Amino acid sequence: MPSVRLLSYNIRSLRDDPAAVARVVRALAPDVVCLQEVPRFGSWRLQRRRLARACGMDIAAGRRACGLAVLAAPHVRRVAREFHLLTPDPGLHRRALAIAVLETGGARFLAASTHLDLRDGPRLRHVHEILAHLERARDRHRAPAVLAGDINEEPGGPSWTLLTDHLQDAYATAPSGEEPTFTSRNPHRRIDGAFADPEIVITAAGVPVDDPAVTADYPKATDHRPVLAALELPTA
Repeated sequence: MPSVRLLSYNIRSLRDDPAAVARVVRALAPDVVCLQEVPRFGSWRLQRRRLARACGMDIAAGRRACGLAVLAAPHVRRVAREFHLLTPDPGLHRRALAIAVLETGGARFLAASTHLDLRDGPRLRHVHEILAHLERARDRHRAPAVLAGDINEEPGGPSWTLLTDHLQDAYATAPSGEEPTFTSRNPHRRIDGAFADPEIVITAAGVPVDDPAVTADYPKATDHRPVLAALELPTA
């Protein structure tokens, strides 16, 4: 089974230290990165291109709206991409789902990134919408899915529980490293995660803490810590 290292990372619009973000990504050596809070204003196109280049990766999916992107390493081929706006709520930030359809080692899979709302009601409604979009994308592309993102809720909450009713919680399935993802300076809550279809084998997942040089960059880079999931993909 082909293996993939998938990273989920909220980069707070690169308002902290973009060079530290790139150092973290390169040190963790993912094949795919699902980003949240990517720059959306000013020179946002240039900032995204610079970040992808600094990470040694290509932009596989994402749009300006909602600050989502999926990056892929050069050896991972993009087959298609999708972007879905979720239903709006007056006065709240618009939420979305970015999907990259990728192939590596003869296996095809969906890498999806999202950033859910701070409010319970919209967050739960959007999880229902995301699950429906993923189901349609699976059927279209005949590939299993991995969803990663900032859930803005801890395990046991209604939105997290709905996700794990349909998908594997990567950390709960194969814990590795540390659990808390927020904040990077005082990590005490797990609000970021990776979730995979049952056909995908999760071999390890969590916040990597093996390298002190990398963990020293976490609070410099952004207010979230990264989640790295090692996955084995089914082949056709």
